[in-house]
Amino acid sequence: MARSVGERYALVAGATGLVGGHLLDELLRSDAYGRITVLARRPVERRDERVSSLVVDFEHLEDAPAVKGVTDAFCALGTTLKKAGSAAAFRRVDLGYVTAFARLAARSGASRFVLVSSVGADEKSSVLYPRVKGEAEREVRSLSFEAVHILRPSFLLGERSESRPGERAGIVAARALSFALAGPLARYRPIEAGDVARAMVAAALSPETGIHVHEGADLRRLARAR
Repeated sequence: MARSVGERYALVAGATGLVGGHLLDELLRSDAYGRITVLARRPVERRDERVSSLVVDFEHLEDAPAVKGVTDAFCALGTTLKKAGSAAAFRRVDLGYVTAFARLAARSGASRFVLVSSVGADEKSSVLYPRVKGEAEREVRSLSFEAVHILRPSFLLGERSESRPGERAGIVAARALSFALAGPLARYRPIEAGDVARAMVAAALSPETGIHVHEGADLRRLARAR
């Protein structure tokens, strides 16, 4: 049965990141969500009575109690190998934290799960980053949500709180070559973080069930739907 406006309850992980910050803004712009709980290491300050923070230890998220009443879960968790410091630490965040959050969302009764992954995600890849992203997708797919939406953006555009010179160089190169990224290569075009956030909310509000992967033009179509 369709839920009426204002009755949806969002559970969010990764709200302090680039996409996650925009996601929280988009959820607050939507009149569909009457409650929003943000999982974070420290309280997230938003001047809106619909938003509450749940301070958690992501290392022990598997032990966290269910959050009653959740309808939609949004995961924008992620780090970089450089920031994590090692392959094991990167894997712990991008696979371990994501998987633990998805299981918490399932225990909390969420019917829809929206995950920010990455273009090229492939659990069989010989390269660490796409392999871990693909493994995280596999774990999310295995859970009993009515709908799973996996978003696979390429380079993310937007103002970050920390400096990432290598990524900035990649973005400049991708922008310069965007005209050449056509057909199957169009999925590698850079995309604004705000557009990814809009696509996340549009996907959650879609009546579609089952597993859906969005990248390239489809990701931009979802963003425009908001």
